[in-house]
Amino acid sequence: MDLWLVWLILAGALVVAEIFTLTAALGILGVAAAVTAGVAALGLPTPLQLLVFTVLAAAGLLLVRPVAVRHLTRLPAARFGVDALVGRPAQVVSEVTGTGGRVRIGGEEWTARAYDDTLVIAPGATVDVIAIDGATAVVYPRE
Repeated sequence: MDLWLVWLILAGALVVAEIFTLTAALGILGVAAAVTAGVAALGLPTPLQLLVFTVLAAAGLLLVRPVAVRHLTRLPAARFGVDALVGRPAQVVSEVTGTGGRVRIGGEEWTARAYDDTLVIAPGATVDVIAIDGATAVVYPRE
């Protein structure tokens, strides 16, 4: 069997393994093996093929993989739904205690409860939304 075909089979196996692991490392090694298969098809001797594979694999793992991993693990830029309400200010519409009350968050009226059960927040006060628990805003008064 020709050596370029061995490199090509190795490249295919590494790319398939990457699909199951999603680490970006095996995919980079698969690309290095595919390029080495092309070099082997041109007739370069085996030591040069190994050198090409080693240089491409090292460069890919040291330079490309950190960038790829950073893009894969980046948090979404914007929060959506009720997550976007956390941290926003709200106006108390009816007295808020540890068991209930009502607040207005960005023009919408929400049921609310105080973060601390001992708090009683008067109507008209400005509070911060600490969390959303189901359909209830958990709030804390601003100082």
